[in-house]
Amino acid sequence: MIEPSVRIRIARPSLDLAAAERFWVGGLGMAVLWRTTEHVAGEHDLLMVGLPGADWHLELTRDPDRPVAPVPTADDLLVLYLGIPVDEALVDRLTAHGGTRVPAHNPYWDEHGVTVADPDGYRLVLCTRTWTV
Repeated sequence: MIEPSVRIRIARPSLDLAAAERFWVGGLGMAVLWRTTEHVAGEHDLLMVGLPGADWHLELTRDPDRPVAPVPTADDLLVLYLGIPVDEALVDRLTAHGGTRVPAHNPYWDEHGVTVADPDGYRLVLCTRTWTV
C-alpha cells in the first residue's frame, strides 16, 4: 500500500539545463536542491529543483551523449494550487526568464489560472484555486 506521505519526484528530459534553471529558479523562485557539476561519462547531467522541505521535486535530466528531446503535449501540466489570484509580476518574471504564456488546452485552467510553458515546452499552471481532499 502506498502511504499518502510518499515523496514524489517528477523527472523530465531537458535540452538546456541552464535555461530550465533560469525558468524554475530565477522565474518561479524554486531552489536548486541538487545538480551534477561535471560530466561523468555514461551518466546524465542532472538538475533537481523544488521547495525546501516539500514532499516533491522536479528532476531535469540531459544525456549529453544521447539527448532525449522533450515531447510535451498541450495537456502535460504541472499545476500549483496557489489559492490566491495569480500575481502578474510572477507571470512577467517567468516570461522574462524564458517562459511563454500560452492558452490552456483545457479552458478550465484559463478560467482558474495562468498557463506558462517552460523552455522545454512543458506547461506550468498557476491555479487560483485550492486543493481540497
